[in-house]
Order: sequence, then C-alpha cells, then structure tokens
Amino acid sequence: MLICNKYFLMKYRILIFFSLLLLVSCARRGRPEGGPKDFDKPIMIKAEPAFESLHFETDEIKIYFDEFIKLQNLNSQLIISPPLKIIPVITPVGTPSKRITIKITDTLQENTTYTFNFGQSVIDNTEKNVLENFKYVFSTGDYIDSLQVDGTIKDAFQLEMKEGPSLFLYQVNENFNDSIIYNEKPMYVGSLRDSVNWEITNIKAGKYLLIALNDESKNYKYDPKQDQIAFTSRFINVPLDTIYNLSLFKEILEFDVPTKPVEVDKGHIMFGYQGDGRDFKVKALSDTSSTFKSLSIFDKDTDTLHYWFKNYEKDSLIFTLSNRAVFDTVRVVLRSDVVDSLRLSSLTKGTLELRDTFKIKANVPISNIDTSKISFINKDSLKVTYHHVLSDDKDVITFNFEKEYQNRYDISFLPGAVTDFFGIINDSLNVRFNTKKPTNYTSIYLKLRNIKNYPIIIELLDSRGNVNATAYATGEKEHKFINLAPSKYMVRITYDTNKNGKWDTGNYLTRQQPELIYYFENIINAKANWQVEESFIME
Repeated sequence: MLICNKYFLMKYRILIFFSLLLLVSCARRGRPEGGPKDFDKPIMIKAEPAFESLHFETDEIKIYFDEFIKLQNLNSQLIISPPLKIIPVITPVGTPSKRITIKITDTLQENTTYTFNFGQSVIDNTEKNVLENFKYVFSTGDYIDSLQVDGTIKDAFQLEMKEGPSLFLYQVNENFNDSIIYNEKPMYVGSLRDSVNWEITNIKAGKYLLIALNDESKNYKYDPKQDQIAFTSRFINVPLDTIYNLSLFKEILEFDVPTKPVEVDKGHIMFGYQGDGRDFKVKALSDTSSTFKSLSIFDKDTDTLHYWFKNYEKDSLIFTLSNRAVFDTVRVVLRSDVVDSLRLSSLTKGTLELRDTFKIKANVPISNIDTSKISFINKDSLKVTYHHVLSDDKDVITFNFEKEYQNRYDISFLPGAVTDFFGIINDSLNVRFNTKKPTNYTSIYLKLRNIKNYPIIIELLDSRGNVNATAYATGEKEHKFINLAPSKYMVRITYDTNKNGKWDTGNYLTRQQPELIYYFENIINAKANWQVEESFIME
C-alpha cells in the first residue's frame, strides 16, 4: 500500500510538472509579438466645413482622420495658396490626435479659392506613414477654381537639386512690376509631386508670372543672397499654357561691399565683396611717400580683394573704393607691427598625376624667382628641363615639364629662390613626388552625336563628382582623354552660347536663362590599363 501511494505521489508530481510546462508554453505562444506592418496612410473621414465648401465664412476648420496622426515639420511643409498675411493657428503640433484644427485669424479675400497644402507633414502616429500632399480646399465665392499648371524642374548646373523648391504664380495686372517677387507674396503657391515634377492647382484663368524658388527663409519672397530661382522667359496664360520645364540657378549678386575692411597683418588688408568684382578697385587716398608700394590681388573663391602695401608707417590709411566709379571712402586703423613670414608649400602630395601640374603656393605675393637656387632632378639625378609660370595673383608657381611614367622627382628651393613683396626670402624647401606606371591609367575616346549647336564644353566627372578632364569643341570630332585615373565617369556638356569658355548662370531682371547643361545617363566604367570607346547621342 505504501509502495502504491509513493507511486501515485510520483505520478501526480510528474503530471503537475508537465501541466505547468504546458501552461508556460501556451502563455509564450499567446504573447503579442506584433502583426504585419501597417503601410496604410491616414484617411480623412470628414471636415467641418466640408472639403471644397463654397461661400466659406467661418474662422475655424476641423479635419477628422480614421486614425491618430501627428504633424511633423509643419512650418516648412504647409503651403497656403494664396498666402495669408497672418499664419493660421494649427493644432495639435507634435502630439497624436484624430483631428486637425485650423484657426484663421486673417481676413480672407472675396471670391477666392484657398488651398491648404500640408505637404509631407501629416503622418500616422504608429508607423509614420505619410499622407503625401494632403490638401484642404474651400472658396469664399460661388465656385472652386479648378485650373492648374504643371511641369518639371531641375538644377541648371548640378545633376540633382539640393532640396525641393516651391512654385509661385503672380497675377499680371495693373499693379504688377518686375520687383514684385522681392517685395510681395505670390497669388498661388505650388509644390513638387515627386523629385522633378511639380504642380499648382485650383487657380483661375489669367495671365501670370511663373517662378520657382528654393525659399530658404520660407517667406514667399525672393532673396538673391540665399535663394535659387527659376522662371519662364515670358508670361504664361492659363488655361492656354499649362506645362513648363524650369531650370533652377543661383544668380551672381549685384556688386556690394557688405563688411568693413580687415587688417590681417602689417601691410595686408582684406576687402570682402559680393557679386562681380572684376571692376572693383581700392586706392590709397592718404598722403604716402615716393617709396610707398601697393598690390591688389583677388581671391575669387572667397570674394576677397587682398591689398598689400609697404613703406608706410602711419596709424591709418584712407581708401577710395570704386567699381567703375567711386562709391565709398573708408578709413582703416593700422595696429599690426609685424609682417607675415614667407612660407612655401607644395600643392602636390606624394604622387603627381600625369594630367596635373606641379605647383608651389606662397602665402605672400611673390616678387622674384631665382631659378639658379632651384634644383629639379629625376630619379637618375638628371636635371629636369622646365618652364615656370607665376600666376596672375602672384602666389602660385607652376612648373611645366615633360612628365614620364614611373619616375621620381626631387625639387629643392634654397634660401633666396623666392622673394616676396616685402623683400623676405624663403626658407629651404625640399619636395619629392612620383609618377605612376602606364598600367595605372585608363583612356577614353569619346564621340558625341546630334549636338544642337557649337561650341560646347565637355567635362568628365568621376564617381565623386569632381571634374577630371575637360575639352572644348567647336565641331564634331572624336575627343581623346588619356592618362585618366580609373573611375566611373559621367559626361557633362555645356552649350557655351556666349563663347566665353565657361558656364554662365541666369539673371531674373534681364530675363537671361542659364546656359544649357546636359548630363548623359550612361556611365563610362573606365578601369585601369583599359581603353574605352564611347559614343553618345544627344536626345
């Protein structure tokens, strides 16, 4: 009997153990782990007043959705067309809700269709699915304006736009003038449907100026200092004209000197400017001696004029500033008492590509080069025959010589090889660099067909977007690009309409469009020790 009881007790314990194990297992299987991802966008289920209401008179709008939504980046995404002087109060911002409330505090125009385009700002609260280009439309008149214009837009110079622009329509009437885009908000505002296609909807028939802006300040006004612009060369007529292709560009600013000149070191003053500084001149107005010397050098990359002077010991200098005509007089207080020491540096680091040139840069303008104190030899210790050129800015020495494959070069500058503007000579400088083997390079033989007109500028852009080779063509022929670094190359051509050898941007006030640029979609995969032949046909 005792044995039976022990057997029964053991069997009972085993039964309880497996029962508990089963319960735990069932509990684990039933624990929520999340279902299929929700890809559904929020849906508007109703609005008060109703969507596309006529004779709109209320000051509050309520829009209801089928799920909880959030508004993200509302300030940059919301576009109200035509714009309101006083921005409506829209809630909630940043918190989940099934309703958007719009409180209008501005006076609405009579007989006008209004569009509230929320862009990409409406998202569902859980999966962040975007309700793209959600709009709420109403009219203060008898009908909803239903006309639209659309088209494509691209960057005039770059392959891709940095950001999405806004599209503006200004009504051409008795109050219209060319400066309206700088001072007033547009009548209608549109946006991109995707990366290149745009539309402006719910507009009425009429004559308009069409522009596009990368509106950095989001104030619906053109600021040439920071905004890119695109425009049609003529006014458009709606509904007769509906499709347009636009090119976005940055204007060259009108010339200005927005900041005071700055003394850098003794004998060195910087004048910052903006715009086209080709005719910008600085002249000392103060009394100077016969030994006074000055030199003006432009740094176009930073829009700066460097004014160098010597043999002047007074505590200030007065200058006249001119751009074809004198426009200002400035006084610069001189506090520095030490000139900057001359420093030479090589712009070649280790390896010189065969398509490049060897250059030495100075931090102070160069006045003299003594080649007897420059030694230039190859790996066999043989002298290298070269021709040197001093840049117009007098700060870069270029050494032109016949480069050989797989060679080593040593160039030495003894003290006195270079003398700067102040009469200071260089310290010793030794530079060693190499060239590569022929098998390290690639060649491209390029033919272009169906070019609309000549001349054109041909550029090869490597995988990083850098221009690696350039050619100028005045007619159809094969273009040979040898000794190229291996890369995946894209071909860019520029129609050089004014034949000045460079790409020129546009100008709104003169109605000048930027020069046309074309990128060929096919990528040239040029590998080391390869020779590639390509033929591109312009569409």
